[in-house]
Amino acid sequence: MTNEPKEQINQPVSEDWHSKDEPNVKERNLTANPGDRIADESQSVEDKAQQVAVDSPDITGDHIKVPTYFVVDEPDGEKKALHHVKDAEEISDVIRQARVDENGNRIWW
Repeated sequence: MTNEPKEQINQPVSEDWHSKDEPNVKERNLTANPGDRIADESQSVEDKAQQVAVDSPDITGDHIKVPTYFVVDEPDGEKKALHHVKDAEEISDVIRQARVDENGNRIWW
């Protein structure tokens, strides 16, 4: 009796999806949440307004829908689409401005 291996036995098993030859999220320059991604091509404010970043239930079971862009009115009357991640600071500024009266006093609801 010899201990030399004979032919290797290959049993049928599911292919590991991690071993597929396709780029991973980091290699594809994607964010963890595809809704956070900013399109490569230019888009209108109306197109941006329709994009959804999150559309799923949260841990409590409530269904949450978050737009990718928040559309705000500029002082000159133009509409501007602010990305919910990239422009978060500007969105906060807009919210703060909306919570003050014409004298600059904070309004509490």
